[in-house]
Amino acid sequence: MNNSSQISSPMKPVNYPGSLMDYIVDAGQRSVLYLDVLNQRGNNYLKHIQDGKPPVLTFDYEVIIHGKALTPPVNFSLARICDRRNGGENKRDAIREKRTPLAGGSVDHTADKRKKRPIIIVDPRAGHGPGIGGSKRDSEIGMALDQGYPVYFILFDADPIPGQTFTDVHQAQIAYIEAVISHHPEAEKPAIIGNCQAGWAAALIGADRPDIVGPMVFNGSPLSYWAGVDGKNPMRYRGGLVGGVWAASLWSDLGNGVFDGAHLVSGFEALNPANTYWNKPYNLYSHVDSEKQRYLDFERWWNGFFMMTREEIHYIIDNLFVGNKLEEGKLELGDRKIDLKNLQAPVLVFASSGDNITPPQQALNWIAKVWRSEEEIRRRQQVIVYLLHDTIGHLGIFVSGKVSKKEHKEIIASIDLIEYLSPGLYEMVIEDQEAQGIYNVRFEERGIKDILALDDGLGDEEDFRSVAALSEFNDYWYRTTASPFVRMFINEGTAELIRQLHPLRMACTAFSDANPMMMPLKFIMPMVEENRKPVSPDNPFAVLEKNAAKLISDSWNLYRDVRDQAQEFWFKTMYGNPWIQSIFKPEPGRREAESVCDPQWLEAVDKGGFAEGVVRIMLKMAHAGESLQRRVLQAYDDVIETDDRLKILKEPEFKKMIRQQSCILVADEEGALKALSILIPDQKDRAIALKIAERIALADQAITEQEENILKTIRQALADN
Repeated sequence: MNNSSQISSPMKPVNYPGSLMDYIVDAGQRSVLYLDVLNQRGNNYLKHIQDGKPPVLTFDYEVIIHGKALTPPVNFSLARICDRRNGGENKRDAIREKRTPLAGGSVDHTADKRKKRPIIIVDPRAGHGPGIGGSKRDSEIGMALDQGYPVYFILFDADPIPGQTFTDVHQAQIAYIEAVISHHPEAEKPAIIGNCQAGWAAALIGADRPDIVGPMVFNGSPLSYWAGVDGKNPMRYRGGLVGGVWAASLWSDLGNGVFDGAHLVSGFEALNPANTYWNKPYNLYSHVDSEKQRYLDFERWWNGFFMMTREEIHYIIDNLFVGNKLEEGKLELGDRKIDLKNLQAPVLVFASSGDNITPPQQALNWIAKVWRSEEEIRRRQQVIVYLLHDTIGHLGIFVSGKVSKKEHKEIIASIDLIEYLSPGLYEMVIEDQEAQGIYNVRFEERGIKDILALDDGLGDEEDFRSVAALSEFNDYWYRTTASPFVRMFINEGTAELIRQLHPLRMACTAFSDANPMMMPLKFIMPMVEENRKPVSPDNPFAVLEKNAAKLISDSWNLYRDVRDQAQEFWFKTMYGNPWIQSIFKPEPGRREAESVCDPQWLEAVDKGGFAEGVVRIMLKMAHAGESLQRRVLQAYDDVIETDDRLKILKEPEFKKMIRQQSCILVADEEGALKALSILIPDQKDRAIALKIAERIALADQAITEQEENILKTIRQALADN
């Protein structure tokens, strides 16, 4: 054996002076390019304002109903997304097509799609503008269009109508849904997808008007505002640390009756100072040759600050984020109370463990609070599905194309099918198959304990009751004593000056062309671009830079952790104090479990005919185990098409029959199966019913022992005279 082969070659000597010069040239060029990107960001910010801050959608759209034409007027409007699959429908294409009137005086050039359920997507109004749900081709809107759904989008302007209230917006959104329904009279009720804050707004509509909504999807939407895990979710403490809603009242006074959305964006940025003050700018600086466009696209939306009226922000913070009245069934909207128990359409909740704005506990705990048990969910004939992601950030904002092409794609593909599920609580599980981009979806039966297992207990939420009571006291004191004096010194001019001096706005304008000190950049940039020489990744000084960057990032993270622990400590010290609790602690809300299965359904064990018997069999076979493959639900449609007696049923009637027969099976499974011979007396029909049962069992490509036992029970029941 050649010993020389065991001797490693000597390391190549490093030319440190040459490496240093290469690094200095690259660092200087990157600095100029970095400043140029900031300059473009500032110019984009100013142009976005001049253009009226339009949505950041990449899809063509047509506004159908303008909110300013409503009574009362609002700054929300309804838009229809043009279908890119036909080359992007536009007005020129529409002229050549037969068109029909649509509510609001517009026209329709997609009449052939009216039978397909429409999807309405609503983006959050939390400081930013609309459009993030369709800012990429691979997005919720893109996935819905790819699957043939007509897509509508509820968007909003930057400035609210003076005096606009949350109730006004709520009623406008209801009017928009009704307009979509009238335009698709042959389709089922529209599905609603609410991102982040729009999720709870959609839930309010579903609870207030269950007659107009189809399946509802809440992506990263907080509905359980006090929930969280100790040491992990510090954002929930901030309202209490500032004394509640009075701070929003102060900022509204300083805005001359308008609340600046930049304050909300600042709150999001403060959650992760390492990313805000170092990681994001350094990532741009270190990858300035490739990250420029992605950075500018996101910043155009991130820095588009939208306003709310005093009435809107006060209602939202006081009743929801501090008061938590929606979860407890105490929320008043106009002259009525809104109770989430009134939801009737299936609900699909998408949450992520990596979401530090809406953690899974805030997205899911309301289910346990509202229904208390999976048995009550079934009694109320409700279908609730949740989907968990392990790592992705806030689902209302930081959604990558990868998530859109997987989770959002499969969610939209399941919208119609979840109505076939028997009432209950399920977890949606998406598994990769061997073929890239192909996924297997199943629905696992879950219990309330599975949701509560994501939390570390509910006892820590009791301190927030003191926050809610103290918030009302502080706000009453501020509005009656300090507010009049603040308003004396504020007019529209001073309010606008305060807005323009906000650090987030200053960060944009300071690097724009409005700053004359940026003019030399115009002369330097061409030289840098012509002579650009990126440094090698293994340059020792480039490696040193990355190590130093990581150290700085870790230092910011250490600061964040210490800060968050301190905030949690002071929050619990203050609001966990027995003296504070004895003064500021209202009685907790009470929810009583109740049975709402229609008594007529429970009395219909042996009433009905072939259709009722077959649906009962399909349900029993589909739910033979705790896991239900989506392809089993897809088999329902195939079964319906094979028999004229099932085919004549309209989909709403069929789905109502599913709820009825499911209720009967839950109440008296043994009696329900024995009654099959009464429902299906004809021998030929019984043979057909058995074939349908076998078809459902084989839909997931295998018959389990449990399914075989159920088939045996069904055979025996049908054999009885």
